[in-house]
Amino acid sequence: MQRGPLAVVLGLVGLLVVGILVLQSGLWVSVLGVGEYDEGTVTVREGTTGTASGTTTETATQSENATTVAVRDDAERLATVEVRIADTGPKRYLGLSNTTSLEPNEGMLFVHDEEGEYGYVMRDMDFPLDIIFVDANGTITTIHHAPLPPEGTSESELKEYSGQGKYVLEVNRGWANRTGVTVGDRVELPAGVA
Repeated sequence: MQRGPLAVVLGLVGLLVVGILVLQSGLWVSVLGVGEYDEGTVTVREGTTGTASGTTTETATQSENATTVAVRDDAERLATVEVRIADTGPKRYLGLSNTTSLEPNEGMLFVHDEEGEYGYVMRDMDFPLDIIFVDANGTITTIHHAPLPPEGTSESELKEYSGQGKYVLEVNRGWANRTGVTVGDRVELPAGVA
């Protein structure tokens, strides 16, 4: 019996198993990194449409790695959040996992390629979150108030927070209640976020 081909096959199977484990564990993000995050400002306004007069304006200023969006319509501004923008697979996977805390009006904006049903988990988190799903038109569709998972919770046991949208805004837990942000309110995204 020839042992050479059998050793090669077993070696390839072993490499395949290790590769699968690295992909599932997220270790590849630590090894490859995610690059720099763009930054911007997200503003939330009351209601789902413009004013009764129908006037809508938008102005934006842009500097290196930061965007500030001003007025979209005359609806009451409820809150403004400075965000890091997670617009690639590795950035969305890592999310806020390597963040120890957020300032009161700081968060992360996750940008998906298209609108759909997405699920988020509290993987390696140090603080609880409000997870806010926003559709492609900027309307808030779902708000979850996510506590930290119990100590020792495995990846497969993490609760999934699902919602419909193209964007997901993560902020400190209680932010939506503190600011009065609710489902149906409008989100103004940083310039350049599609």
